Amino acid sequence: MTNLDHGKFTRVTTTFHALLGLDVFVLFFTGYGIMFNDELWWLLELMGGNQGVTVIHRIAGVGLVALIGFWVTLMVITPTGRSNFREIIPTPGDIQAFIQDIQFVLGRADERHPNARQFAGYKADEIPLLSYVGKGVIFIFSIELTLLSISGLLIWSKTALAGFFQTKTAAMAFVVFHGLLGVIMLMGIMFHIFEHGFHPAFYPLEIKAFIPRSMIPEDHENANADSTGIENLSLSPSWGWVTSLMGFFVVIGIVSVLLGSIFDEGYPVPRDLAIGGGPTNLLLMIGINIGILVLFVGLVLSLYGNVLRSRWERQMQREREDRTTATDGGQHHGDD
Repeated sequence: MTNLDHGKFTRVTTTFHALLGLDVFVLFFTGYGIMFNDELWWLLELMGGNQGVTVIHRIAGVGLVALIGFWVTLMVITPTGRSNFREIIPTPGDIQAFIQDIQFVLGRADERHPNARQFAGYKADEIPLLSYVGKGVIFIFSIELTLLSISGLLIWSKTALAGFFQTKTAAMAFVVFHGLLGVIMLMGIMFHIFEHGFHPAFYPLEIKAFIPRSMIPEDHENANADSTGIENLSLSPSWGWVTSLMGFFVVIGIVSVLLGSIFDEGYPVPRDLAIGGGPTNLLLMIGINIGILVLFVGLVLSLYGNVLRSRWERQMQREREDRTTATDGGQHHGDD
């Protein structure tokens, strides 16, 4: 175990992260089952057809609103929540890191800024727990989830929405907006799965996203305090080909969903921009299904992470019981 394994979430945050991930995956499976009903007909049938998938999507939507409400409340009323919120506020160092990263990419800087090189073997005290990239991801996901929730609630009843605005066009604009947000967020989720599931330091799973930091030691025997410990790691034999394959799937999935959003009856892109398509396009159907496969891999990794957390908790409980037994002289005390 290295410093890279230190937990980054509290128990509450870890649980919230797991529930949010599960809810978002359900929203994606149901939402894209509706959007790409030609290409994903099997997924639509699996979830009970048009009526069943709509019900599941709305239940998951209510769950998302509840989770967002819970998290906002937690951020406001608890000292830990307010402290965490302050930590994700961008700082001048984050801006400098972003500028230096751009310069580094362009060949005008010799190295990346310390605020951006968490996994490069630098000294632990130089490396922030949350880089400017991580802060950006949090803000982007938060904005997307909020807008998706608001637009989803608005289009819950399209008839009522059209009646309120006195025009069907205005109501459909919200539908288009909701769909476009879903497509944009899908790209982010796919990259998120690829980044955290197939990073060479964490493959095949970033454990610290699932196990609370209270359950992971912050120091290790024979550990070098001046290093993250990444130099002690070795790549898994399967990492190379698995990562290449998943990277290919991510790109194909994103491109296919973007094209499909134009081809499939103009949804979520307005109908007058549609350029054809439908179930007759075999390559598009394969590509969209590959995108769903990437999401399914993300769901499996998320569930696997929660299984590991449960096993970790049981192991720690056994270790505590063993230490208690040793302290008591190796004898279990039972009730006579």
